[in-house]
Amino acid sequence: MMFSKYILALFVYVVSVSCCWVSSAQADRVYLDFSAQDVRKIVVAVPSFTTEGVQNKTGRNIADLLGKAIELHGFVDIVEAAKYGDLQNGNWQALGVDYVVVGQYSLDGTNITVEGRLLNVAENRLLAGRRYKGNEAQQDDMTLRLADALIEEFTGELGVSRTSIAYISDATGRKEVYISDILGRNQRQVTRHKHLCVSPRYTPDGNSLAYSTYHRGNQDLYITDLRQSQITRSLSRHKGMNLAPAFSPDGKRMILTLSKGGSPDLYLMTSEGKIIEQLTRNAGINVSADYSPDGRLIVFVSDRSGKPQLYTMDLSSKNVKRLTFKRSENSEPAWSPKGDQIAFTGMVDGHYQIFVMDTEGKNARQLSDGWGDFESPNWSPDGKMLVFTRKRNGKSDICIVGANGKNMRVLFTFKGNQSYPQWSPRPQ
Repeated sequence: MMFSKYILALFVYVVSVSCCWVSSAQADRVYLDFSAQDVRKIVVAVPSFTTEGVQNKTGRNIADLLGKAIELHGFVDIVEAAKYGDLQNGNWQALGVDYVVVGQYSLDGTNITVEGRLLNVAENRLLAGRRYKGNEAQQDDMTLRLADALIEEFTGELGVSRTSIAYISDATGRKEVYISDILGRNQRQVTRHKHLCVSPRYTPDGNSLAYSTYHRGNQDLYITDLRQSQITRSLSRHKGMNLAPAFSPDGKRMILTLSKGGSPDLYLMTSEGKIIEQLTRNAGINVSADYSPDGRLIVFVSDRSGKPQLYTMDLSSKNVKRLTFKRSENSEPAWSPKGDQIAFTGMVDGHYQIFVMDTEGKNARQLSDGWGDFESPNWSPDGKMLVFTRKRNGKSDICIVGANGKNMRVLFTFKGNQSYPQWSPRPQ
């Protein structure tokens, strides 16, 4: 059982990428809302970026990466370049294209400038674009920054193309912690304990990753600075469970499940692992805490009613409220970045499914469908998508789905089984 399982830019870049606006006469933007169930995808063409009016492999590479990054967000279909000869002046209306990314780049020694603008086909009008400058090694990062800026042009909110996913993989034969960029291009093994690791958690700044591991014979909590590959330190090594930290929004505190007193309970601790206070006591098994974005509340799982259900706690008053009453099991809550929804896993007909509800426990919607088990939901930083684990026939994959339940797909196709996904904050 799942419950038992837990018991076991647009901005100046600090590395010298700079961005500026490419202006255009335009009316005020009316951002598109892709949260509805019946909204159609918009069709976008991304021809090769040109340099001095010429197309080449570099320009095609920029366009390919940009197209993948935009399409990731779930509301865009990218037209194959072969359908319009990879030209920037195709017959867009005949192809049913809504928008075209008109891009160019230029080289100056070891520096590169990447610029992109959106053409609104229906209005035959160029929208404001972005221009990024940096060295050639930063080409991909600038391309992804441009993708996020174009997503903002569509939705009013910056995209998530530069984020990453932390997860557990058994690719080596042991369950170790890994991270990958969101497009699956750069997989990196974080731990090499050769023992079971579970429940990776990013710190709010995205610079560090905490996880629980059994490599010393006890389920201890460790943290690794992701900006280097050498320093890992212990955060909590109390006897018994030291599981799944929930970091406060300011990163100064965390809530951890400890079983040092016998029953697994929630403890408020400093980010360095010093216990401040015990939050639950004599109320069954309490796990899987997650902070609300304002830091006032937590949502967590408890079996105090006999079965695992979701509860909230006001951290000032310590008042507890039960949220879920339907389904025999509800677990793995994740508070949305905007604070208006909670995702969780619920048991339906003997299988686990992904749900989303409001913060009062009402209006629950099932997002996952099909056969298998769907577990461990976690939100994208913009609150528009969720990442989760799908288990079928002994195979475990990481998938994503829109918050409206549309566009579910496998995110990575790596060796082995992947689970416990956690979406990183946007990098600075």
